[in-house]
Amino acid sequence: MNNNDILRRLRYTFDLKELEIVDIFAAAEGVASQEQITAWLKKEDDAGYVEMIDVEMATFLNGFINTKRGKREGPQPVPEKRLTNNAVFMKLRIALNLQAEEILDIMSLAEFNLSKHELSSFFRKPDNRHYCECKDQILRNFLMGLQKQFRV
Repeated sequence: MNNNDILRRLRYTFDLKELEIVDIFAAAEGVASQEQITAWLKKEDDAGYVEMIDVEMATFLNGFINTKRGKREGPQPVPEKRLTNNAVFMKLRIALNLQAEEILDIMSLAEFNLSKHELSSFFRKPDNRHYCECKDQILRNFLMGLQKQFRV
C-alpha cells in the first residue's frame, strides 16, 4: 500500500480535518502545511497529487501515537526513512492501544481471519525466525476493519 492511500483511509476513518493532520505532524515535532496535506490526499490521477514519502508517513504515525496516547518523556522517536507495512501496522497498534484479541476482532469486521500466531509474527523483529512480512492485503483489511469499527 502506498503512504497516500494509508493517509486517506486514516483521515476518513477518524474524520480528521486537514488542520488536525497539521497538528498531528506538530505532535511529532514535524512540519506539514495544509497545502502539502491537500496534495497528499488527492488521488494519483488528480492534478496536484504529490507522493508522500516514508519519512513523512513515519512522522505522521509518530504524531498519531502522541495524539492518541500522549507524548512519552524524553526525546521523540526519529521517523524511519524506510517504512514497511509491519512498521505501519505496529504504529497503528500502539496509537490505538490495541491488544491481539482486539486486532483479530477488527480483522473479522473486514471478514478476514487470522490466527493469533499469524498476527504475532507481524510484530516481531525482522531477524526473528518467526517474523513474517505484512502484505498489502493484510494491512488493507486491517484498515477496512478499523473503518468499520470507528466510522459509525
